[in-house]
Amino acid sequence: MNSSLENRLALRQFYFLRAAAASTWVVLVALLAAKSPLAAGVLLFIYPAWDALANIIDARRNGGLAVNPGQRLNAIVSTLTAICVTVAFVQRGNAGGLAVFGAWALLAGLFQLAVGIRRRKLGGQAFMIISGAQSALAGVIFIARSLGDTVPGVVELAPYAAFGGFYFLASALWLTFRKVPAVS
Repeated sequence: MNSSLENRLALRQFYFLRAAAASTWVVLVALLAAKSPLAAGVLLFIYPAWDALANIIDARRNGGLAVNPGQRLNAIVSTLTAICVTVAFVQRGNAGGLAVFGAWALLAGLFQLAVGIRRRKLGGQAFMIISGAQSALAGVIFIARSLGDTVPGVVELAPYAAFGGFYFLASALWLTFRKVPAVS
């Protein structure tokens, strides 16, 4: 099998995994976050922590963190965010957690946008580019809402994660069903 096809198959599998993880997070938020502040805080930690791990997994499949500086930086930022979002949530509740999550969504979206543009020749990246741009915009909105009089809860982050999962699923399906030109 040629390396381009292997890369596409690995990327497709990875995108299915990301879609499943986002869907699971959304379901857990819907079931638990409104009922328990502890569950809300844990779920708020898990989202960026999983993103950090996912960036490490993806970078390792594509030559490692040294040759994927955007993913390396995203993994570092997401790890720090998982820690900071927890501290902010404990100290300031939803407002603190949402502000940190928003800043992270903004940065992670910009990183995803850059990676999608760099990988566009592999196919299925239009969804990742749109998702990155949407994440950056959502981050700005989350920060603004965290500063308002009525701060949304963790449950209100579920649509953000659901859209992210949808884009990963769409990219995986694109890579699954798109005809690949025959290699001579």
